[in-house]
Amino acid sequence: MERLQKVIAKAGITSRRKAEDLIVNGKVKVNGKTITELGTKVGANDRIEMNGIPIEQDEPVYYLLYKPKAVISSVDDEHGRRVVTDFIDTDKRIFPIGRLDYDTSGIILLTNDGEFANRLMHPKFKIDKTYIAKVKGIVTKEKIEKLRRGIHLEDGKTAPAKVKLLSADKKRGTSVLEMVIHEGRNRQVRRMLEAIEHPVIKLKREKYAFLNCDHMQPGEYRPLNPKEIRQLLALSTAKKK
Repeated sequence: MERLQKVIAKAGITSRRKAEDLIVNGKVKVNGKTITELGTKVGANDRIEMNGIPIEQDEPVYYLLYKPKAVISSVDDEHGRRVVTDFIDTDKRIFPIGRLDYDTSGIILLTNDGEFANRLMHPKFKIDKTYIAKVKGIVTKEKIEKLRRGIHLEDGKTAPAKVKLLSADKKRGTSVLEMVIHEGRNRQVRRMLEAIEHPVIKLKREKYAFLNCDHMQPGEYRPLNPKEIRQLLALSTAKKK
């Protein structure tokens, strides 16, 4: 048995906080009866409706995918392009946690657990994502310091990034950087690097928190194990300073 608001959040319909508001305001029914008590617990066989719409209770699943380039971080695409859910063999209604750009490869998580996804994506928990970027030009120490301090973009200044120069090829005029950020703005790493005049040639998300896609090929996936799920939940529970 689980609390009603938690079950609604897990279904990916809305956040737990909004689910609580809906319950208190009489918008949720269990087995045909309107529920307004937040402590109400429900089981797998209970019939839940929110605003008259049935909510399906699926067993939660959690996957790690090595997303290839030229794949959309969505469950469908109006232009018929490949999406991340195409690579995972499951009958569950899964969705990606956050996104990776179309031209960016690397690790992405997918689940049908809406509450889990919301917790991992919440900015206050500052979950690190590590990127490896090959860029045009030789990146100087001064440019790296700019990235570390934060870059002013059109949607505001970015949080400070952890940045390392991994290599520089003067003959080809390229550099390879490791960047660790915890924000999830649209095309953020690419825009940060464009802002310092080093546009991205190739970009991969190497790590999500402690998870990586080592020994995997683009398009391969695996389920997360119980220990990994517990560790991610721990990261999304303890607020970092």
